[in-house]
Amino acid sequence: MTRSDDSINHSEDKADHIVLAERLACQTGFPVAVPNYRLTPKDETNGNILQHPSHTEDILHFLEFLITWDGPLNCGHAIDVKRLFLMGHSCGAHMLSCILLDSSATTPSLAPSRMLLNAVKSVVLSEGIFDLDLLSARFPDYLRWFIAPTFGKLDSYAAFATTSYPMRSRRHKYSWLLIHSSGDTLVDLAQSEQMLRYLTASNEQVILNTFLTQGHDDILSSDGFVDAIKKFIQMELQKE
Repeated sequence: MTRSDDSINHSEDKADHIVLAERLACQTGFPVAVPNYRLTPKDETNGNILQHPSHTEDILHFLEFLITWDGPLNCGHAIDVKRLFLMGHSCGAHMLSCILLDSSATTPSLAPSRMLLNAVKSVVLSEGIFDLDLLSARFPDYLRWFIAPTFGKLDSYAAFATTSYPMRSRRHKYSWLLIHSSGDTLVDLAQSEQMLRYLTASNEQVILNTFLTQGHDDILSSDGFVDAIKKFIQMELQKE
């Protein structure tokens, strides 16, 4: 969510993931869309500040557009509104969970439409950030360059822990795939384990995959990452 030269770098354009998108489309048979969102500037000034939930609002607006878009000219509707598979990586996992879980007490602007909630079939969250206090306890330097600029300077960020948000009312339960590499040195496994406990306690269908060994962002270019998502989607389709 921030521009930074340190550790987790989210200043790249999402067009950098075109190869991943193409591989996912080829392996799953589904069209893949990779949206950009506004970033918190590295050097803030009075007229140049962007904080949460602005980044997530961008993603929500994109998703709402996607489910109503007629698609490219003469190509028909872009997606199957009953089979929407969502994937969020790192900060993206936090943003998606803010939308799909009920964050309205903290960020009411992130309330999705009923149509969007019912369009989602399954969710993949990889190397996710879900609890900022837990993250800063493990990586104290993140508070200075990532958490405070993005969420404001606060004594506690418990209000932004997505594992504390209630489930939103929806037509059906989602299936969740949590992916966390044992080789990730930027976000520790405790984040995904906490989300696993929360979803399990909420009677959601959830799988935690910890078999990958690449680094935080390196997993995105690995065969194992694409294969894990392919198998998950195939398993979900077989339930129909």
